[in-house]
Amino acid sequence: MGRDPRVDDYIARSAEPLRPLLEQLRDMAHSALPEAEEAIKWSVPHFTVRGKNVAGMSAFKAHCAFGIHGDAMSRRFIRVASEADMPREAELSALLHEAADRILGGRPPARARAERKPRPEIPMPAEFAALLAAVPQAQAAFERFAPSHRRDYLEWITEAKTAATRDKRMAQAAEWIAEGKTRNWKYEKPRKGA
Repeated sequence: MGRDPRVDDYIARSAEPLRPLLEQLRDMAHSALPEAEEAIKWSVPHFTVRGKNVAGMSAFKAHCAFGIHGDAMSRRFIRVASEADMPREAELSALLHEAADRILGGRPPARARAERKPRPEIPMPAEFAALLAAVPQAQAAFERFAPSHRRDYLEWITEAKTAATRDKRMAQAAEWIAEGKTRNWKYEKPRKGA
């Protein structure tokens, strides 16, 4: 158990009512992870195992926070403003062990990601289909586009609020498509050798 005197200083500089809470969180972290070393990172105390960040704590005006590291889906923050907010030691210990195992073992978080559902097809407006059919070069280019590029154009056209705007967008789209340009061609990086 490596204690860093800079963490002592950090706690001593914290608001009086938070000091015992920070000390208690510190003790709980060391109890759960006896091999943990302390460090100051991003100006706040952290607990590291084999040089990897597992948790950190910080003091604010009226509360302190204990953050358990991980990826965006498994990161946790515990807000503690009084003794009543203090997590149970067994619960905090389990969270710290899980985080340390995941971080040190390089395993993904235990939570399963929600399966991504395909977006529904956007029907081709008849007027736009006729406009593309009138320009064979545009029709062929549109068919060669990736589904996402075709969708970009169809969304842009079908989301128009007025018929005049929709007609203007269809004409512009047909022109760009005939030139082989995707909907967001202005923002794409030029290809090498082009």
